[in-house]
Amino acid sequence: MTTTHLPSIEARIAERIGVSPHQVISAVRLMDEGATVPFIARYRKEATGGLSDAQLREIETLLLALRALEARRETILNTLREAGHLTAELEQAVRSAETRQALEDLYLPYRPKRRTKASIAREAGLEPLAEQLMSRVEAPPEVLAAPFVAPEKGFADAAAALEGARAILSERLSEDAALLQPLRERFWSEAVIRSQVLDSNAPNAAKFRDWFAFEEPIRSIPSHRALALLRGRNEGVLHLAVDIPTAEDQPHPFLAWIARRIGWDRLDDPAAAWRTQTLARIWRTKLHPQLERDALNQMRENAEREAIRIFAANLKELLLAPPAGNQVVMGIDPGIRTGIKIAVIDATGAVVATETCYPFEPKRHVEPTLARLAELVTTHRVQLIAVGNGTASRETEKLIDTLLARLPHDARPMKLIVSEAGASIYSASELASEELPELDVSLRGAVSIARRVQDPLAELVKIDPKSIGVGQYQHDVDQVELARMLDAVVQDCVNAVGVDLNTASPALLAYVSGLNRTLAREIVAWRTQHGPFRSRAQLLEVPRLGPKTFEQCAGFLRIRDGDEPLDASAVHPEAYPLVERILARIQKTVKEVMGRSDWRDAIDPNEFTDAQFGLFTVQDVLEELAKPGRDPRGEFRTVRYAEGVESLDDLQEGQWLEGVVTNVTHFGAFVDIGVHQDGLVHVSELADRFVKDPLTVVKPGQIVRVRVLSVDKARQRIALSMRAQHERSGKPNSVPSGTTVTAHNGAHNRSRTATPAKHNPTRPQEPVTALALALARAQQEKSAR
Repeated sequence: MTTTHLPSIEARIAERIGVSPHQVISAVRLMDEGATVPFIARYRKEATGGLSDAQLREIETLLLALRALEARRETILNTLREAGHLTAELEQAVRSAETRQALEDLYLPYRPKRRTKASIAREAGLEPLAEQLMSRVEAPPEVLAAPFVAPEKGFADAAAALEGARAILSERLSEDAALLQPLRERFWSEAVIRSQVLDSNAPNAAKFRDWFAFEEPIRSIPSHRALALLRGRNEGVLHLAVDIPTAEDQPHPFLAWIARRIGWDRLDDPAAAWRTQTLARIWRTKLHPQLERDALNQMRENAEREAIRIFAANLKELLLAPPAGNQVVMGIDPGIRTGIKIAVIDATGAVVATETCYPFEPKRHVEPTLARLAELVTTHRVQLIAVGNGTASRETEKLIDTLLARLPHDARPMKLIVSEAGASIYSASELASEELPELDVSLRGAVSIARRVQDPLAELVKIDPKSIGVGQYQHDVDQVELARMLDAVVQDCVNAVGVDLNTASPALLAYVSGLNRTLAREIVAWRTQHGPFRSRAQLLEVPRLGPKTFEQCAGFLRIRDGDEPLDASAVHPEAYPLVERILARIQKTVKEVMGRSDWRDAIDPNEFTDAQFGLFTVQDVLEELAKPGRDPRGEFRTVRYAEGVESLDDLQEGQWLEGVVTNVTHFGAFVDIGVHQDGLVHVSELADRFVKDPLTVVKPGQIVRVRVLSVDKARQRIALSMRAQHERSGKPNSVPSGTTVTAHNGAHNRSRTATPAKHNPTRPQEPVTALALALARAQQEKSAR
């Protein structure tokens, strides 16, 4: 018998993502050689046919899963072979199994297990009786069982012998892969999950009250709801059950289906009633519990996969938020009794001043605080004041408003409200101790707030992504897979932007293609000892950084004002000879072409392709020369909070407000409208059309206009809408006067609960921003100084 094998891993991946096997083979070969996804996506396009970083990440994920599947397949085959169970037919089935579940189903009958009722019955010689009862018989079961009575083996009478035969059939049917697979598929497509409250008086029961009596088809339950139900079960509040809806006085519909599958429906003989009872017991004690367990596992896996996807998408938007750039920033970490912590950083991010003031209870040093703030602003020519959005942020805002009113018009910084999510975690970290050893822990948070305005990516990579507050049930999902996915997102974002080799922190450098924490520290140590890098080639002088690592990282590291102008661009050093050929062709120098595009019309990229440099590379080099070191992040923008709207008490139904999206989940988007509690725009309120994925409509950091639908003060919940039809005129309201500016380059670590409002979806509104005017005004004021 010829054994058929599944297509190769590369072929299966290619079919799954819709590319050619050759592209996948090349990508896998590069990955196996140690190349990272950012490097392959940017500098090996010829090899992969231009696969994107998203496609390469999908290949990477599928490669890990399929290789794990193949490893499990070989383990099962070896185990079966060693135990003497491996027949040609079984090997064929194992080698053809396409999923882990199918493999485990095939292995289940041979898996080592403890002594069971079925094994005891087999040892007593009852298997022939079970075989007889599987087919048509002419005598009643009791008569057939009489010869198998064996008191010395624990089967004292015919009834006991029949129970032994039943145990054998029960184990056989519950381990029959040919039965389990279609049964599992049908159960998944038809089953309903039901939840019931176990203890409504439990301390944590209130947050699960929406699920006290709930049911929904399990195949269509959304990720957030599935994870909520599972958390309720894990916390002992909910009982979950999965089954096919069946009338109380009717037999389970699967019993007849199983009887047909195994041929028992045609056996009208003296053992028919016994088989019916046996099948009912097998369903109740074996098959249904197993199918219910499998369905819940599948629901959990689907929900975790979607939750991780949403977390990754949110994190990417957050990390790629536009930076304010090289401006002098005052960061303020608000507090009541502990005071407001103040840190001023210069245009390079270096700390130039710190202070702790106590304008609130119990000290109420208002005037001394204002005087000190004014002194810091004037002395260091502060351009932006970034106030953390935590406790006492609105009180601190008012204090800053008073300060700004007292300052001369041409010396007033711009005020922003900034997410402080994760700042306290960073403050107490080992990295913060190394970066800011001279500062107290309380002041480090203010530094972090200021720096994340200048460059959110460079600062947020210092914080565990799970602490930034943009996840959905993040603690309930597979932590290994979550960490792997988030690490990949951070790596992709860092390399997409590029890193300044002479200013980057070890935390940022560690995410550069080819580098790790050890090499990042070595780079910083070399920089400290020898001074700034003058060329990328000097990286090879760093201990432990060899040619292979240099190949991976060099293109993503930038050197401003170095010896080689190309080192400030994304052109890889391996392509410098290509640039020389292009320059020789147009008779210009690097400095004459970098940052200009008027020379490109005279260039035909095909002229420069050869065995080493394909068309992809030539086109990328030409584009990079025209726009060297281009930052893919957008323009820094701000949101304006309505004056006088500071708490839930200030909200009114029907009120239109401007806010910033802080988190996007499967069921909608959370929006900060400046009241210390994010509101929820339910997915049905995001647009005037059906929205399957909220991320197609809104992104973290996006500035939007929302309408207040309802406010539940007792539960601290705000329901919002972005549907344009709610606005009377159909046009966006003007931004209210007397508003607060807030940066939207961070998400907020707040309670993520709100009452969803059910309405038909409508068209999304265009986000309203005043950033261009605000920045233009700030630039004019700066120029006028």
